Amino acid sequence: QVQLVESGGGLVQAGGSLRLSCAASGSIFSINGMAWYRQAPGKQRELVATITRGGIGNYADSVKGRFTVSRDNAKNTVYLQMNSLKPEDTATYYCNADTVLRDSYARINYWGKGTLVTVSS
Repeated sequence: QVQLVESGGGLVQAGGSLRLSCAASGSIFSINGMAWYRQAPGKQRELVATITRGGIGNYADSVKGRFTVSRDNAKNTVYLQMNSLKPEDTATYYCNADTVLRDSYARINYWGKGTLVTVSS
């Protein structure tokens, strides 16, 4: 009923920047909080950043000062601007949306399939 599609991943050198996007589509009434997670090979998925519907962001300590989360409610899209990238940022990045469905008003958490970010040293 709802699809989340991430884009913007790729290969970048340490110190470089990337901007990830995640667009939600489908039977959406509204989206509450949105978030970015990441999972490195052999590691557990970890929270990177969250953003409220009103635009208030929170960050993992490991990315504070380097990453900025934002959203466009009209487009049901969340962004992650990643600057000063480090090799340890290498991971698959997933977006998450706390969604209220249009017809049923059910509240369901959806995940995207992820986009790979590789930071070379």
